[in-house]
Amino acid sequence: MAVPTSRPKLRTAFKNARKISPLYTSGPVAVTSDGQKIVTCVGEEILLTDVTSGAEICRFLGDTQAISSLCITPSSSHLLVFTSSLSLRIFEFPKSVRPSSHSISPVRVVARAHDAPIHVCESDPTSTYLASGSADGVVKVWDILRGFITHVFKGHGGVVSALKFNYPQHSDSLRQQDSMQLVTASVDTRIRIFELSQNRIGGLKPISVLEGHSSVPRGLDVSSDGRWLVSGGRDSVVLVWDLSPLTSANTTESSKKGKNKASVPKLVKTLPILERVEALGLLPSDEDSSSSAVGVNDLKFFTGGESGLIKIWEAKEGTTLFSLGNEQTKISDDSEEQRQIVQGIYLPQTSTVVSVHADQNILFHSLSTRQLSRQLIGFNDEIVDVTFLSPALASSSQGPRDTHLALATNSSLIRVYSSKTLDARLLEGHTDIVLALDHGADGRVLASGSKDRSARIWAPNLSTDEDSDWGYHCVAICEGHGESVGAVAMSRKASVDGNGTPSPAFMFTGSQDRTIKMWDLSEIDFYSQAHGGDPSRCKSLMTLKAHDKDINSLDVAPNDRLLVSGSQDRSAKIYSISYNNSSQKSVSGTITLLGVCKGHKRGVWTVRFGKEERVLATGSGDKTVKLWNIDDFSCVKTFEGHTNSVLRVDFLNAGMQMVSSASDGLVKIWNVREEECTATLDNHEDKVWALAISADEKTIISGAADSVVTFWEDCTEEQEQEKELEREEMVLKEQDYHNYLSLNDYRKAIQLALAMQQPGRLLSLFRDIGSHDPESLSLSGDPAVDEVLRTLSGSDLTRLLRYTRDWNANAKTSEVAQRVLFAIFKLRTAEDVMKMFTDEVVELSLVSGELADSSADIKGGNALKELIDSLVPYTERHLTRMDKLLQESYTVDYILGEMDDGLFDDDGDLDMT
Repeated sequence: MAVPTSRPKLRTAFKNARKISPLYTSGPVAVTSDGQKIVTCVGEEILLTDVTSGAEICRFLGDTQAISSLCITPSSSHLLVFTSSLSLRIFEFPKSVRPSSHSISPVRVVARAHDAPIHVCESDPTSTYLASGSADGVVKVWDILRGFITHVFKGHGGVVSALKFNYPQHSDSLRQQDSMQLVTASVDTRIRIFELSQNRIGGLKPISVLEGHSSVPRGLDVSSDGRWLVSGGRDSVVLVWDLSPLTSANTTESSKKGKNKASVPKLVKTLPILERVEALGLLPSDEDSSSSAVGVNDLKFFTGGESGLIKIWEAKEGTTLFSLGNEQTKISDDSEEQRQIVQGIYLPQTSTVVSVHADQNILFHSLSTRQLSRQLIGFNDEIVDVTFLSPALASSSQGPRDTHLALATNSSLIRVYSSKTLDARLLEGHTDIVLALDHGADGRVLASGSKDRSARIWAPNLSTDEDSDWGYHCVAICEGHGESVGAVAMSRKASVDGNGTPSPAFMFTGSQDRTIKMWDLSEIDFYSQAHGGDPSRCKSLMTLKAHDKDINSLDVAPNDRLLVSGSQDRSAKIYSISYNNSSQKSVSGTITLLGVCKGHKRGVWTVRFGKEERVLATGSGDKTVKLWNIDDFSCVKTFEGHTNSVLRVDFLNAGMQMVSSASDGLVKIWNVREEECTATLDNHEDKVWALAISADEKTIISGAADSVVTFWEDCTEEQEQEKELEREEMVLKEQDYHNYLSLNDYRKAIQLALAMQQPGRLLSLFRDIGSHDPESLSLSGDPAVDEVLRTLSGSDLTRLLRYTRDWNANAKTSEVAQRVLFAIFKLRTAEDVMKMFTDEVVELSLVSGELADSSADIKGGNALKELIDSLVPYTERHLTRMDKLLQESYTVDYILGEMDDGLFDDDGDLDMT
């Protein structure tokens, strides 16, 4: 007996699980000392992001002006922000990592902190003071908690370029110094040292001025014992200064007046860096610092500059110990400017160096492993294509699927994200914008097509160490097209190579030159080729002029026997694939045209074969999706609903559903059988160019021109379970409601009806109570109901008044509404009713997580005013109607009196005599 197979359920609900949105566009960056949170700027907004998960935690309320400088105190207690409006905004730093939709307001705002833009700021090691330097050469020191200025230092010859506090930390507590110094640098190439122990606010002069740089110093750092100062600038040198003479002079001659020339810090070393230094910091030495003082030969430091690399130096010989980052082999002037480092941060707790690059990327380099541990991509620009990847399958056939995501953006660099942590890597190779992506062999291999007229094949870096630097490397290049490569499609069935590893056998590319090329991939060694080796050149098996206009999309059938192409010439063409690899000497491959699908009124943007049935889906600029029969090339269904060009389409749920994205910013789920849209997913503000579905079909990825990538997760079962639970609860509540009515427990019945938000039940209840005893002296018809109306709480009373307002608008239910209103306003005072509306505002604020403020009374008063304004007109209309009925009743009485012809006397009794 055959076992009946059940059809899969339709997926009708998808939730916005998370998204990849712009993280950093420009401006300063700050990281907490534990490396768990990062503060970045997106336009005029300030974002706090969890580094581990890549999720946005919250935003800080700005003043709609660009951020010029910011920093986090070492204790992570406050965030200090300077904007281009010259204001200082102090925020309490949140401790929780739970995402919040509410912006954090500043605890203190200084409207005009400086008279010129503030470019640098720094907090002292004790998280007590803040130093800020402006473009007019003024440095101010602030008390963070109290918000006032403690010192003002003038005399800089231009813009202040760097700041650093010197607070010596000795292992011996007896040697801990009470004094604190501030080291500053400016565009006049001089470094100044100020003493903070003096108690005057203005007119303070530096205790020492260091001259040695020939250009702007951009980086300053002081050793933990306060003896060594390192400075790096755009003159491509790092200077090492000995501050011990200054320290000894302060201790031995504190009682003397004047200045000793011998107390000037000494220039100990000049180290050529051979690149402009934009970031610099001291690193802990290998020697045990507790045994003796650190010497100049024990110093190690890092630099970052125009090369985009973090270089670790030792001061003894002035040589590079190692470099962190990938050095570009082909560097153009534009890419060199984009890759340069603009800020560097050292995190001692995690032994990590964070580099911020001009191309909006933030890299976390581990000093212990000397590898890239984390990369955050700040801005993706316009996203044009996306595909899932499964690099773990390259080393194990049982590895997890769809663990990574590849993005093609308005750039020559391909972004590869980890789907779980959003850790990212950049794939360099193309010299122009990447237009198309595709994966083959279950997601192991990545293919890309670009405006540079070439296609590239990428394979994952094989490594057994989970902590090692993961990524992809180029293994093959396909060159031969005369125009941009706008479409790529790899074989869907994996063939086993010489090493026994599944790999794609062939690939197709479509170009603006209107041709389709077939490439042989059988000779590529995907997984054993060394990372960094020269990629191989693929051989073209055939070239076919396929269309009269640009080719927009290609797709290969799941059985590798059919190919379809979509073009701007408004047609889709289906070809049969012939690939022969039986002979090791010669590999042959051809495609033969089977038929043409015509019917679209605009160009065809996307084509996709069905995964289960012999059908083809196409999306076009005419705002429609068409379903075609592959056997006779006829259109069997047309789906209409998008308001702009359909850009991507794919099948879902064994071909029973389709997913489409369009230029209207929407993603739609279609029921193929009924030809109707079952769900619309909206989270984009621009054209949705990219669409991908995971292998288990539980996740849909959409990427748009608004630089946002959205993860849509299937929640159909969850929604059905929630509806079932709600239905069960509603049935129980309805049963309880009827039980309360039978027991004449009107208080619980009314409260339950209000909780269920069912005004119809309340209307029936009040109508039945009023009809029980019309002669009752009760205001509502029952004394128990009067007591309920007199003691209802704030939110219940306001909800009942709003229901009464709705009843009052209808003549049929106005009698019940007027009776309830009469009872409420007779039983309760005006102040009591006003207080109920205020209490409702406070309750809503607490539910939403906001703190109730002084505006609760105003909001409550406005809500009561709106209610009364809507009650008065209808009440006056009902009164006018009743007056008219009363007058008409007098007329009826008069007519009846005239019609009796004297049968009734004035007393109304019949005269029987």
